[in-house]
Order: sequence, then C-alpha cells, then structure tokens
Amino acid sequence: MNLIYTKLKVVAAGCLFAAWLPVMAQKPVYLDAGKPIEERVKDALGRMTLEEKIGMIHAQSKFSSAGVPRLGIPELWATDGPHGIRPEVLWDEWDQAGWTNDSCIAYPALTCLAATWSPEISLLYGKSIGEEARYRKKDILLGPGVNIYRTPLNGRNFEYMGEDPYLSATMVVPYIKGVQENGVAACVKHYALNNQEFNRHTTNVLLTDRALYEIYLPAFKAAVQEGGVWSIMGAYNLYRGEHACQNKRLLKDILRDEWGFDGVVVSDWGGVHNTEQAIHNGMDLEFGSWTDGLFAGTRNAYDNYYLAFPYLKMIKEGKVGTQELDEKVSNVLRLIFRTSMNPHKPFGSLGAPQHGQAARRIAEEGIVLLQNNGGLLPVDLNRAKKIAVIGENAIKMMTVGGGSSSLKVKYEISPLDGLKNRVGAQAEVVYARGYVGDSTGEYNGVKTGQDLEDNRSEDELLAEAVAVARDADYVIFFGGLNKSTHQDCEDSDRKGLELPYAQDRIIRELARVNKNLIVVNISGNAVAMPWIDEAPAIVQGWYLGSEAGTALAAMLVGDVNPSGKLPFTFPVKLEDVGAHKLGEYPGNAEQLRMAANRADTIDATYREDIFVGYRWMDKEKINPLFPFGHGLSYTAFTYGKPSADKKTMSASDTISFTVRVKNIGTREGQEVVQLYISDKKSSLPRPVKELKSFRKISLAPGEEKEVVLTIDKTALSFFDDVKHEWVVEPGRFEALIGSSSRDIRGIVAFELK
Repeated sequence: MNLIYTKLKVVAAGCLFAAWLPVMAQKPVYLDAGKPIEERVKDALGRMTLEEKIGMIHAQSKFSSAGVPRLGIPELWATDGPHGIRPEVLWDEWDQAGWTNDSCIAYPALTCLAATWSPEISLLYGKSIGEEARYRKKDILLGPGVNIYRTPLNGRNFEYMGEDPYLSATMVVPYIKGVQENGVAACVKHYALNNQEFNRHTTNVLLTDRALYEIYLPAFKAAVQEGGVWSIMGAYNLYRGEHACQNKRLLKDILRDEWGFDGVVVSDWGGVHNTEQAIHNGMDLEFGSWTDGLFAGTRNAYDNYYLAFPYLKMIKEGKVGTQELDEKVSNVLRLIFRTSMNPHKPFGSLGAPQHGQAARRIAEEGIVLLQNNGGLLPVDLNRAKKIAVIGENAIKMMTVGGGSSSLKVKYEISPLDGLKNRVGAQAEVVYARGYVGDSTGEYNGVKTGQDLEDNRSEDELLAEAVAVARDADYVIFFGGLNKSTHQDCEDSDRKGLELPYAQDRIIRELARVNKNLIVVNISGNAVAMPWIDEAPAIVQGWYLGSEAGTALAAMLVGDVNPSGKLPFTFPVKLEDVGAHKLGEYPGNAEQLRMAANRADTIDATYREDIFVGYRWMDKEKINPLFPFGHGLSYTAFTYGKPSADKKTMSASDTISFTVRVKNIGTREGQEVVQLYISDKKSSLPRPVKELKSFRKISLAPGEEKEVVLTIDKTALSFFDDVKHEWVVEPGRFEALIGSSSRDIRGIVAFELK
C-alpha cells in the first residue's frame, strides 16, 4: 500500500490544532499495468534523477543492469542462448556461481533448426527455450543469431541460420514470437555483418549497399517488422570504419528510422569503444566493456563504462544534452514493462520432460541425409548381428564449449548411448575410438566429467578401429568437428575445410575393409569429403543438444524418416567459395601482412557482393559437394507439372504457383517444396535464382497433395544502390520449383507488367 501524509486542521474542545494523518497515495502510472506502455514509460522517466537514468543504461554485473529501487523499477537480467539457458556465473567474474539448480535442456544448434525448414518447429523452439528463461527469471535471451553464412571457416556459423536471407528471415520470426510470449525478450544478434571470428573486434567490413540490403539485413529486418523483437545486439566488427555497436548508419538510420525499431539496442560484451559515438549513434544498454577500472577490479568498475560516469560527466559539463539519454532510458523502460514488470508473464519451467521431447523433435527434423547409395540406410536390425561404432564424436559431449553458447545440461545422450539404448539386445554394438581429437571437457568452469585421455598413437587407434569394423554388418563412423578453438567455436575460425585429426585416413581405411559404411558428420559447418565415393551413406548430424543420441539413433534405424534440408552449400573445396576465390577473407592481405598486432583494423571487402552461397555457385557454374536445400528421404517424391494462376501480374498483385507432390514410396515422409525466382532480364546483375518461398508437407505412402506457393512483387525486387530503394522491373520471370537449389522439378514462366 502506498501512503502519503497530509497535515489536517482539526477543531477539538474549542481548540485548533494540527495533526499528520496517513491517506492513500495515488498509484504511479508506471506501476499500473492497465495503462498503455508509452504512458507508463513517460511517467517513470519523469520521476527519475539524472544519476538514476545513467545507472539504467550500463551493466552493474556480468549479466544485469540496474533498476531504480527508489521507484520500484527492477533490474534487467540477461542470459546467453540461443541453444539453452547458460548457467549462473559470479557477479563480476566468468567463474561458475556453483548453483545446483541451473542445469538446462540443450536444444539443437541453430544450423539444425534452419535445416528443419519448418516455421512450426521454430515456434516450438522459441516457446520451449523461452519457458526455461522465464523460470530462471531472465528478462533477455541473447539470441537467436542470424548472421549470414559467408564462409565455411567462420567458427560461429553453428549458431546461425545459414546462407540464405529468405530462409533465415522466415525461420527467425516464429522463434522470436515463441520466446516473447513468455515475457522474455529475444535479442537478435549480431547486428550486423559479423561473418567471421578471426579479428572479429578489428575487421572493418566494406560492401555495397545492394549486398547489405539483399543479403545481410533481411533477417534482422524481419525480426523487427514481422517478429516484433524487443531487443537487438550489436556486433563486434566495424562497418565503414565505425564499430557496429556505435554505428550511426546501422543503429539509427536503418534500424530506427527505416525499420521503426522501438526496442533496446544491447552492446555485445565489450563492443562499445567510445562514449560520444555511443551517445549519439543509437547504443542503449552497454555490457561487458573492458575498462581499466574493470581490469583493476575496483569496486565501481562498472561506473567506468563508456555510458556511465564519462557520460554523466559530459552532461554536467554541458558538453552534451539529455535528449539522447531520455531516449535510451525510455527504450530500457519499455523493455522492462514488456518483461520483468509484465504481470501477465507465465511462470515457465526448467528441464521439463516436454522440453526434452521438443529438443528431440527439433533434432529429428533437422538431421540431413546427404547420401544413401544402395539404400544402405536405414539400418536393418533384422539382419544386423554386429554394429561397429567408430569415432570420438560418438562419445564426446558437445553441449560444453564453443563459446558463450556453452551449457550446463541436465543430461546429454551421446550417439553411442542413443544407439545402444535403441538397439538393445537386437544386435551387438561395439565401439572403437578411432581418433583422439579434444580430450578436454571444460569451458568457463562447466565440466563434462568425461575423461577422454588416450595416449595411443594414430596408427594404434586406426588398427583397433579397422579390426572392429572388419566383420561388422554395419560400420557407423561419428566424426566431424567439435566445439574447440579453431573448429566450431566463438573467437576463432577454422584453419581449413578439411576434417581434423586425420579422419579422412580413418574413413578411407574403414571403407576399404567394410562396404557398409555410414559416416555421420557432427558439425555446424560444411567440411570437405574427399572420400565421398567410398562412403555409401553420409548424414549431417549437427550439434543436437540433450537428445542428440536418441534423435540420431531414431533416424539411423528408421524410426524417423529424415526430412532435413541443408541451409547452406557444401563446397568441394575452399576455392569454390566466393569469399575465398576473390581473396577477401579474412581481410586485405597487405594490411594483414603489415599489421603489428591484432588491434590494427583490417579491411574486409565483400567482393563477391550479392553472390553468396548457392548464388555464387550458380553464377560461376560450380558443382557443389551438396547443394543448398538438399536432403534425402527414406521414401521418394514425384512432382507434377507446376502451374500459375495467371500468366501476367502487376506490381500490386500476387501470383500463386501450384504443384502436386506425391509420395511414391512405402514410408510416410516429409518433403520441403522450394520455390526459386529467376529474373530473365534486369538492368543490374542478378543471381541465376533466389529462394522466395517454401513449404514443408507430410505425405503418407501413395498420398498426393497440392502445394500452393504465393509471392508478391517483393520476391521479384532488387535493391538499387543509386536510388537507395527496392526496385521491381517489368519483364519476364521464371518460377523454379524443386527439392533443392540444384534439383528443379518444374519451371513456370510469367510476366510482370
């Protein structure tokens, strides 16, 4: 109850005297959840002191920012994602807090989510992880990531949604809505152009506006305008010579003015470098800056942040006004009223059985069957007496490591255990290590508890694996990458496209002694496969989280029919990738050679422009190892001849394409019908084709369905650098409908007038 005291004059026994009596105070508008949020923001802002405002726009600990206790405005608490809720760390250190109730469910990495090509699954993902964040009393989930897959060497690709802007944009929207229905803000990252980890703090990205708007921004724009995201995280890199976390073009001109974003811009940890730029260029909430105060361990280390005392000092000295400060605080207050002060948010739940089931479903739908020569898969348990499992990735925990997405999980089922659990007594499952990659099992104080030390030589390990595999009915090799430095890991890029730890040699030797070889590649990136003709079956297994082993076993033995499709292209060799062919990764070669240390800024010009991924492969007529959108099934689908509901369309119209798809196999399965658009004549160079629609359908054996895919003029448009606007030109177009970017089943010509 809010009380105020008022002085009343009272007449008693002929005398006049004064008394202080309590009366009910009027509740502040900002506390009244029934009032419009903007009214509440204005009311709260008007009650705050200058110092309280400054206190709200920078961190007070590793993962929290201050509220205003005097006014009952709570702190904001963020947590790393985007694949699970990070364990608690100490207030001012990265070391573990030692809680016993902060173990989470690990969901598959976002490359796997993108590989489902299912907005329904994306909504399930967001809702499930949002419930865990809500239960842990987190207000901001630092994810999802939607940076474009420009090079297969980027150590952080596993956290993103692939190479195509349309696919990423489509998949990110339901994830955001699922998270935010729990009263938790999704924080889409890293805005923008964070496409490599090598020199990530000092890489200055240079590219055309056309590439920026067509390739690298659409997923962020969809997050804002379709997903209604409440927060966005800036990136570490520079763009046009200015750090992304204090970049006027990105944060104000595009994000605020063009897209109408009304949420909070959060810095990446240590992403702010200058007080004045952060003030004027759109940064709202600063986290993790590496100031001298923080390094020295002073008690007021956070007061040394760029948007803390330095900002306050500039205001008091009259060097800057308070308009920008009020805008920043208003954005933070709006976020607080949407999250921590939202009375309608649910309670959430942590580690619930339904979350494990959700993780398994996501994993099962994202696994991609890359190759299945001779129908080797699924494993036939009726004839299998012995199954040989080879490879470190069959036993190594993959939820620990990789950077800020490292998790402390309630459980993680390994591929070996998942297969043993599923096979049971039906067959003998024998394991051999095959190779030793990374025997460590700790990241930021989270320990797997595994002892993977093995001092045997490469030849000894290989000999054991070959001996185990020689007389097996099936050999399943679990290899690929892991989440260690220079593999799939934050703050480092891969050294090359090849598999590490001499795995190519192992795979070839296994294929030599046993023709029933299945290779399961565990990674978030494409890898070279020089042995592709020697391995009949190849599976892309991603990082699948808590239910990894269960999901992989279900797919391998045929309980689940694979339906995942690749969200990025697998090149044969690194030189088949535009960023590498043109010599602009990891940056300007001369600057890299002359750089005295990693603090020197290095320009990275995106010379491949809009031709990223399959767009580059099509333009250069390069055959990929596996194309974008590729993924096989244990059944087969036929496509009828596609048709359009009209032959010509206007710029204000839509056009619908219809194709009948039939399951001609003996198993129920899912197919992703993909629609690409080709502009036959344009005033500017355009890709051979671009993904503009898709739909995932389920078909029983013998069942046929009619699939309708509708587009409007945005699917035909390109960004004109000179006019700085989206342009659609009249002329002839083709709609290409198929099962992947290289498996086109039908073409429909139409005209735009």
